[in-house]
Amino acid sequence: MDFIAQGIEFFRQGGIVMYFLLAASIFVVFIGIERAFYFARADAGRAFAHEFMLHIANGRFSEVVQLTETKRGSIADILYSAISKNSKNSRKMSSYMEIQSGIALSKLRNRMYYLSVTVTMAPLLGLLGTISGMISTFSVFNIEAGEPSAITGGVGEALIATAMGLCVAIIALSVHAYFSQRIENIVTDMEMCFSAAENSRIELARAAGVKGVIETSLHAGEAAEGDEA
Repeated sequence: MDFIAQGIEFFRQGGIVMYFLLAASIFVVFIGIERAFYFARADAGRAFAHEFMLHIANGRFSEVVQLTETKRGSIADILYSAISKNSKNSRKMSSYMEIQSGIALSKLRNRMYYLSVTVTMAPLLGLLGTISGMISTFSVFNIEAGEPSAITGGVGEALIATAMGLCVAIIALSVHAYFSQRIENIVTDMEMCFSAAENSRIELARAAGVKGVIETSLHAGEAAEGDEA
């Protein structure tokens, strides 16, 4: 109970800026939890990309199709749809994966901007508390003729608000860095898996039972020119 009472008193001494910093810290925690749940659903992990590439390298294309069908995650979903529904034509498959990867990455980056804003804003709010505390300090100093006991409250407000602002910024920066790194890993896995899928398009399409596969993009161009003629 003493610890809680001390915490409340500590918070009160920080001034009105502490309420804004408290709201910012709750906001950061909320975003962190929400993003963690979303990434748990959307990110299959680096093990998926490793297994996918291993099957491709060994020519186990049926296992590749089964892997993309059964695994969760954005990369697996895009690959399965690209192989089973869009692999007749090389250009169509490439375009589909490019569009869907952009949509997936946009969803992964959702709310990350707010973390960046909080990293910048929290220290500024702490600085505002510092200025407010110093103004109070000098005002009391003039009134009380420099009594030490009269100016400690303002100094305390200044230091507490600054410390709180830095703590919130550090937490927000840590959360942002963690999820940014996961997004970079996902981008790397996407590029690697999509490139391998395009290079093995014909074999994967046949393994998925797709009929009418155009052997090369060149044939697709010739067919299109024949239709126009």
